Amino acid sequence: MQLADDPGSIDKSKYTEQLLALGRNSGLHQVGVASAEVLHRARQALNERKSQGLHNQMQFTYRNPNRSTDPTAALPSAKSVIVGALSYSTQMPEQPEKLSARVARYVWSDYYAQLRESLRQIAKQLESDGFRAVVLADDNSIVDREVAYQAGLGWFGKNSNLLIAGAGSYFVLGCVVTNAPLVVAEKPVEDGCGSCRRCLDNCPTQAIIAPGVIDANKCLAWLLQKPGVFDRDFRVALGDRLYGCDDCQEVCPPTVRFEKRTNVIADEPVKHDDRANAWVSVQKILLADDESLLKEFGAWYIANRDPKWLRRNALVILGNIGDANDKLVVELLQKYCNHSDAILRSHAVWAAARLGLNHLLPVSEDDEIVLAELRALPSVK
Repeated sequence: MQLADDPGSIDKSKYTEQLLALGRNSGLHQVGVASAEVLHRARQALNERKSQGLHNQMQFTYRNPNRSTDPTAALPSAKSVIVGALSYSTQMPEQPEKLSARVARYVWSDYYAQLRESLRQIAKQLESDGFRAVVLADDNSIVDREVAYQAGLGWFGKNSNLLIAGAGSYFVLGCVVTNAPLVVAEKPVEDGCGSCRRCLDNCPTQAIIAPGVIDANKCLAWLLQKPGVFDRDFRVALGDRLYGCDDCQEVCPPTVRFEKRTNVIADEPVKHDDRANAWVSVQKILLADDESLLKEFGAWYIANRDPKWLRRNALVILGNIGDANDKLVVELLQKYCNHSDAILRSHAVWAAARLGLNHLLPVSEDDEIVLAELRALPSVK
């Protein structure tokens, strides 16, 4: 007889601990349990920030707050949510070449694939015991940071990330929604930030407008994913970032202290893909074809699966780190100042002007996007 056939006979504490132990043995560095009740606090925050325009067209959990804050939307019979955290804390390797672009740590490797596999082990056990289980990871169906908070994994830092005591925020989060009756965390973890405000003070665009509140209109991580013209006000601040921004985490004391350690919470080394890639060649982004770029970076969120947004970002980077005396830089900008795509042409115009290469600018232009760039050329860096 399966456990689900006679739930009243289950020792909830023992069964919960067995599942949590399975999660840890499957590679999760932290694991806990939350109730499947509506995440009222997160729902209110999403609706308020959406009404204030702080989401800046971002969808994900903003798309449908009623769904993303209700575990029963994923599983109507849900009673519990098992939440897991997988560390991706990894030292930043040296820049491999001069024209290289930085990538946020959480996509150096496919950590979500590792996370999902660990969560699936828990789900398989639940299903073999007769319960239902749904795995959610990097999914707009659940506000993972809030459910992790409710499960007692950590507290909300002022940078809006979930901070785990003694470990910081370099974790990907996911969960298993189940109808199994489990013992949930008694209370959330108390705030551990205190008076520290390093994340607020070190955000390159001052996107953290209040503790725990991010204005996506200024956040480089979102602007790099958002389609369209990259906001001119934040191009210089972008620096050499191609995808994501780790600045608010890189200055966070709990995260910094954990990164300097060689072991994780359970005193076991963090295992990562040896192919982890922290840097990407700007030249590669600008010269590779669509198929090649999607094959290499397809795990990233790329709007409409169109690699031109990666090229757009690379052109802004070129304007920030390029050398006007570098033949390759000149050739790349000349190519894109004459590109058939107006979005790419306009960002090449900005980059060329920023490097003082105005002789590369198009002589004849009739596209309004490019004309707007020509009317507002940046000062030479």
